[in-house]
Amino acid sequence: MNSSTLKSFSGLLLFFIVIVSLTGCRQKAPQELPNILWLVSEDNSPMLGCYGDDFATTPNLDKLASEGFLYTHAYANAPVCAPARNTIITGVYACSNGNQHMRSQYSKSDIVRTYPEFLREAGYYCTNNAKTDYNTNSIDPNKIWDESSNKAHYKNRPEGKPFFAVFNTNISHESCIHKSIPNNELRHSPNDVKIAPYHPATPAMKHDWAQYYDKIEDMDAWVGKKLKELDDLGLADNTIVFYYGDHGGVLARSKRYVYETGTRVPFIIRIPKKYRYLFPAPKPNSKVDRLISFVDLVPTLLSIAGVKIPDYLQGDAFLGKQKTKNPQYVYMFRGRMDERYDMSRAVRDRKYRYIHNYMPFRIYGQRLGYLWRAPSIRSWEQAYNNGECNKIQSAFWETKPAEELYDTEKDPWEIHNLADNPRYKTILLRMRAAGKSWELKIKDTGFIPEADRIERAGNTPMYNYMRSGRVNLEEIIDAADIASYGDVENIDSLKIFLKNTDSAVRYWGATGLLILGKKAAPAIDELKRALSDESADVVSTAAEALYNLGEKEIAEEALLKVLTDDNEFARCHALNVIDCINDDSKTMKDGVLAMVKNAKSKKLKLYDMRAANWLFEKWGINTSNYGFEMKW
Repeated sequence: MNSSTLKSFSGLLLFFIVIVSLTGCRQKAPQELPNILWLVSEDNSPMLGCYGDDFATTPNLDKLASEGFLYTHAYANAPVCAPARNTIITGVYACSNGNQHMRSQYSKSDIVRTYPEFLREAGYYCTNNAKTDYNTNSIDPNKIWDESSNKAHYKNRPEGKPFFAVFNTNISHESCIHKSIPNNELRHSPNDVKIAPYHPATPAMKHDWAQYYDKIEDMDAWVGKKLKELDDLGLADNTIVFYYGDHGGVLARSKRYVYETGTRVPFIIRIPKKYRYLFPAPKPNSKVDRLISFVDLVPTLLSIAGVKIPDYLQGDAFLGKQKTKNPQYVYMFRGRMDERYDMSRAVRDRKYRYIHNYMPFRIYGQRLGYLWRAPSIRSWEQAYNNGECNKIQSAFWETKPAEELYDTEKDPWEIHNLADNPRYKTILLRMRAAGKSWELKIKDTGFIPEADRIERAGNTPMYNYMRSGRVNLEEIIDAADIASYGDVENIDSLKIFLKNTDSAVRYWGATGLLILGKKAAPAIDELKRALSDESADVVSTAAEALYNLGEKEIAEEALLKVLTDDNEFARCHALNVIDCINDDSKTMKDGVLAMVKNAKSKKLKLYDMRAANWLFEKWGINTSNYGFEMKW
């Protein structure tokens, strides 16, 4: 072999060695599918040691984080359980499905499938123990899961089958602070607990914070037991473990609100070395700062399982071969919370949170029966009424600005609104535009008021209705934006909205005039005509605006008529108005009493009944004196 040939051969051999070495460094995906275990806790923000909370006692989750990957920017798209879970199970924002309102049993589109259906087709044995709460009437847990009950377990799978298993705990649920534990039985001292600056340091507030830390510790112990069970069965090396909270909570101004405390969740993934091709960082015990949210879970599961991600899904895979580039934003929404109407949309990037409040005429702290079971919020309300709250603590009991903007790095509690600060105008406009683009892209159903949507869509799923060509969503959102900003210069536009052929545009016209308050006086005639509108939502909103303008008699008459409507949510909206205008006239009391007497059911699971029950409590009416009782 001559020297020239030898050199060529040596070069080829070196090239071959380099290629083999490089490819050998890349782990190929194992042929078998990984098991996947989801451990889900309810209603808790990242109040864990591994997230830097030194008051928390969470050894099991701290250990899990040291063995896995801790996501620093993980979010629930809704700050309350049922809409959040609707988003999780479908991979479509609940406000795109039409299921953003709390406990709204509307139909799911047949286009939108649930993730257990995909995983079962891919070969997984899927179990759910045992929470469902999918916020729709068209998901049957017994059809989408192999097992869904408090006995469901991956141990029941056929031999050789990979499993996907969900275990849910309600240890940390909001209800855990409804009954106070004596101070001397608490493991976390109320005297040492650090509370949010927007909370007054009442004894009940400090107690509920401390008690909740106890419940977080109990939840951590539950996680430890589930992980030990996996280890004892010899399955840890073949199982990817996800732990996350289903939204933030639970002290007032967290759960149900689109702040960090309501939407940011703990989120940890432990991936065995066997599947290190899925690692989101070079090695375990790492923090991952990618923005993720619940709408990303379905595409991520499908990416792990090797299933092609359908085009209709609205999130991004953050693991697996179909992983996308890091998103710039995550998005959040708030609709009706039980018996109380409100509407907000939020956009979060790595540093800032933008919130658009579409009902700024409502206070943050609207009285909500379930929330008021906690001693802490009752003590906060009392402190405010006594004049014992500072400006930051008082804001919760006052009306909202149309827009909020927070630097979450400098202001983690989100108490310094930068929306009106000229230095942040560019950021405000950027994030406002991102929110509107998202609303249009997903065809956000929330811009059509709830009672109205029932009349418009009937039994058609809202996801389908919004894509039917019958909705000019951009026109509706434009009207909502103009209305929400409360600019008196737009009064002529608001009057024109009241004449629009689309009932949602008319609703936003009435809303804008309501927001203007006394400045809407030049539109009194238009508002009076709106009392004859075919949409009950338009009527109730116009009636509230007129009542505030001194036209009380015709406003009362219109609201009383809505109380006879067949639509539960039309009645609920009217009852919200009656409460907020503080009308305690005999005429109104008699009208609400008649509504409840004529109701087929007086159960407080119905939201018009809850709203009425609060009015009776507020008015000092004992319903048993009228021959009926309100019951859970």
